Amino acid sequence: MSDGLVIIGGSDAGIMAGLWAKETDPSARVAILVRDGYPNFSICGIPFFVSGETPQWSMLAHRTVDDLTEAGLDVRIDHEVTSIDPLRRVVLVKSTSGDLELGYDQLVIGTGAAPVVPPIPGIDLPGVHVVHTMDDARSLRAAVDDGARRIVLIGAGYIGTEMADALAHRELEVTIVEMAPAVLTTFDPDLGAAIGDRLAERGVRVVCNTTVDRVDDGEDGLVVYGSPDLRVEADVVLVAVGVRPESRLAADAGVTVDGRGAIVVDDRMRTDVDAIWAAGDCVHTHHRLIPDPVYLPLGTTAHKQGRVAGINAVGGDAAYAGSLGTQAVKVLDRVAARTGLRNDEARAAGYDPLSSTVEVDDHKAYYPGATKLTVRITGDGRTGRLLGAQLIGTYGAEVSKRVDIVAAALQADALVSSLCDLDLSYTPPLSSPWDPVQVAAHQWIREHRSADLA
Repeated sequence: MSDGLVIIGGSDAGIMAGLWAKETDPSARVAILVRDGYPNFSICGIPFFVSGETPQWSMLAHRTVDDLTEAGLDVRIDHEVTSIDPLRRVVLVKSTSGDLELGYDQLVIGTGAAPVVPPIPGIDLPGVHVVHTMDDARSLRAAVDDGARRIVLIGAGYIGTEMADALAHRELEVTIVEMAPAVLTTFDPDLGAAIGDRLAERGVRVVCNTTVDRVDDGEDGLVVYGSPDLRVEADVVLVAVGVRPESRLAADAGVTVDGRGAIVVDDRMRTDVDAIWAAGDCVHTHHRLIPDPVYLPLGTTAHKQGRVAGINAVGGDAAYAGSLGTQAVKVLDRVAARTGLRNDEARAAGYDPLSSTVEVDDHKAYYPGATKLTVRITGDGRTGRLLGAQLIGTYGAEVSKRVDIVAAALQADALVSSLCDLDLSYTPPLSSPWDPVQVAAHQWIREHRSADLA
């Protein structure tokens, strides 16, 4: 390599691309250009920094710059790429020491995502925050540390509910506003409502089926208005309605993006422009159960895609196996997790979905501390194929690991009945001879026996 591998972006996908490129070819020259001063920081850890459970922002670094340098990576912080010239194979960079051009042999784009900021009047007022970068996190925590007490959260997805948990941990007055019928909109509404009820029990005001219309300056802070009937005063408004792909650099360089703005890649994370690869929250994602690509900005996905991009960019051979959208979130003392498809998603993908739900003890009731775990299994009514699962339970009930059981079975294209055959661990303090996931599979078979072909 003359100019080597250049990676744009120092978050999950970019860092993974660099580390795996060096592992694949230790002689490779790898430069990572980071727009800010926070390479390899955990965006997923921001709520815990705001809550104070993680006291120092620096603790959110997966690796320090020294760690990355020791791994052989040339990490350049405060280097913002302003454009890509694929014909000359150079990137134009703005840095603290001036503008420069940097050549590349291969380029990985890992620019991630940007927060969606809805076009609401007043959304740009002082006191309105987003939380996506470390600077965002430090700004919000500073506002809380300086005495902000009344917080309005717009959006009740994963980030919104995690932030509601974080701010409730600080004993603040929290209102969370969501357009959908329940919080956690990637879950079935009744399961999301269970998390909303728990937030309400903890003192969080949960307002669903409501659209925020505007944010005004008030006599004592901000005032949030919404339809049909919302007026709430706030010291801080936090917008958490989702993210969009940060793909402008790629699009301007002639790389194809889809209708959502996500960079189009194949299973090797290759774009349609020679020598340019892309990975992470800026790209579309191949889903194992859906024929068309989807947009699934997840840290786990970014790590895997970054690995594939890095290996291939230095001449290796790797392919991305596809995502199932496996996710888990802790909200107060509850955990919600899902993998695969819900009924509505499966129907849209051409399946004939059927679901069954059980409520069962997370471990043997005679051992102290047993709590109820809700498990919903979805399978195809024509073939008996396993399509997905949603779980709600108490923190400590192994909810995330149990959803991983289903994720592993989905990866193997298993039937619902295959869950019953898995040789899972058992000891009374942790489970039962039939794990709760297997109890849910038994229930699905009882209710939909004609559909199961096993």
